[in-house]
Amino acid sequence: MTETVKACGVPAIINSDQGSQFTSDDYKNLFRNLNIRQSMDGRSRWADNIMIERWFRSLKTEQLYPNEYRTPRELRRLINQYVDDYNNIRPHEALGYKVPNEFYFACFAA
Repeated sequence: MTETVKACGVPAIINSDQGSQFTSDDYKNLFRNLNIRQSMDGRSRWADNIMIERWFRSLKTEQLYPNEYRTPRELRRLINQYVDDYNNIRPHEALGYKVPNEFYFACFAA
């Protein structure tokens, strides 16, 4: 998080779920010190974080349900393959038809 803020600037807001890493005192203090507003979804409120919920739905319907896996290693391989394709091959309209990694790392090149 600190490296991203240094390279890309301080965002006005961070959206997250209520995972322990985002509710930890370390993160809360970091956000407070940088004047970053933290927006968290409510407990068991999928619609509050609809973008990531949609991403997980795509992961399941496009990669996990159509493919067989018998071991945790095979499952991990399928997930890693999907994430790699999503970040490096699949252009996104919202990112000006760039792939996420191209869009993300452009802020480090500036």
